[in-house]
Amino acid sequence: MSMNRIILIMLLLFVMEGSLLPWLIPSGYGGRIIPHFVFVVVIFASMYSGRHRALMLGAGFGLLQDIVYYGHMLGPHTFMMGLIGYLAGILFERRRATLLMALSIVGMACLLYDTALYFIYRIFRITNETYAWAVLEYILPSLFLQVAFALTFYVPLRRLFEAGLQGNADQEEE
Repeated sequence: MSMNRIILIMLLLFVMEGSLLPWLIPSGYGGRIIPHFVFVVVIFASMYSGRHRALMLGAGFGLLQDIVYYGHMLGPHTFMMGLIGYLAGILFERRRATLLMALSIVGMACLLYDTALYFIYRIFRITNETYAWAVLEYILPSLFLQVAFALTFYVPLRRLFEAGLQGNADQEEE
């Protein structure tokens, strides 16, 4: 039941990213701040639920993001969300993530995600801007939004994923 809740929460966040948040972001930052709240939940899934679940969630919601929001190419968001979720899961295979570690991993993962997407778009000539411009214009402002979201929802998301792990352990014992 907990995985159904996680998917429902991620779907709600996905819809909020495209419908509600553009209205809430100030007009001067409208094109500069790109929310990736679903990606932050994928990173939390990798830390508290395992790398394979994060890979599946990242690939599924990345494909949904490629289809709905970014029609230039199919696959970059799918590949990067799944890959970075899996790599973050490898980092936390045997360790328990504290608040500071979780925020630093979310920050580094979001920076890596946006940087990789920039370079993929640069290779296929979808963007012509320099990397320095991209960092200052949309990667850093978006990074602050993602880290603030991760800080705000750290405890509820951690409890949700840990409850899902305990539910899976109880079902395996029966």
